Amino acid sequence: MPIAKGYAATDASKPLTPFTFERREPNEDDVVIEIKFSGICHSDIHQARNEWGNAKYPMVPGHEIAGIVSAVGSNVTKFKVGDRVGVGCFVNSCTTCATRDLDLEHYMPGVVQTYNDFEADGTTPTYGGYSDSIVVKEGYVLSIPENIPLDAAAPLLCAGITLYSPLHHWKAGPGKKVAIVGMGGLGHMGVKIAHAMGADVTVLSQSLSKKEDGLRLGADHYYATSDAETFTTLAGTFDLLIMTVGIALDWNAYLGLLKVDGSMVVVGAPEHPVPVHAFSLIPGRRSLSGSMIGSIKETQEMLDFCGKHNIASEIEVINIDQVNEAYERVLKSDVRYRFVIDIASLA
Repeated sequence: MPIAKGYAATDASKPLTPFTFERREPNEDDVVIEIKFSGICHSDIHQARNEWGNAKYPMVPGHEIAGIVSAVGSNVTKFKVGDRVGVGCFVNSCTTCATRDLDLEHYMPGVVQTYNDFEADGTTPTYGGYSDSIVVKEGYVLSIPENIPLDAAAPLLCAGITLYSPLHHWKAGPGKKVAIVGMGGLGHMGVKIAHAMGADVTVLSQSLSKKEDGLRLGADHYYATSDAETFTTLAGTFDLLIMTVGIALDWNAYLGLLKVDGSMVVVGAPEHPVPVHAFSLIPGRRSLSGSMIGSIKETQEMLDFCGKHNIASEIEVINIDQVNEAYERVLKSDVRYRFVIDIASLA
């Protein structure tokens, strides 16, 4: 079996360390990818430290993968050696389920996560992008537009689609007022994409420390949520509010910022439940919803949209031996705005 090198978590309390492992043998419908860059998502930290209670060790994190095709199976028709490709949060899904829907496959049973999961055989572990290669079924490989640098494209495979999907679903565009809560790895992508869609974009951040960045990336307005006047000034303003932060906030206060029939969509998951009062929803016929990544079809649509509008993530490239330091910096919000591992540093 092919041998791969990477970095792995071996225990919830230990740092990631070098790890050599076997990739599965490629099948006729598989694409072999030489990984060039892998983004660091906050969920990598949750998983590696077993904060969601489902860790499988050893674990090679990484589901923001950008690389080059190094081999293809005999039945592969969409890709050839040398193509620029990406892999996101899942590498397989149920193909026989009665409820199968290719537009909603990421919400259906049978999804195989890119790491911390098992292949369709139920026994072969999946290992992610903090490694030098990966083998993926053709239908779960994505084309990266030529005008997007591979390093800055990697975070689009999670952060990009996580924001594109709700913005697209709730029809952000001209005439719509959109608020992005949080100016981090997710939030900055929401600003760029919502702006490109033609929406009027407001950033709601704890402070004004990133205001210059927010306006540069496409925000029309920027407010500090630490200022109580913000919630008075903006009451009843927004058609759509996307909550990107993973800390507990007063969701009732944010719901009050919505217009009649406005929607608040949660993409960042706080560790503990957040109370919501019925009367934060009822008087304005407001909606509270969640959203999770996107289908392969929608993710390719997102990449093509980003290519058309020259959208990429704002990144800080690191060597792989800096990954543990990067995790601590993510927890301190000390990155603008996404860490990306240069996999060449494995050599």
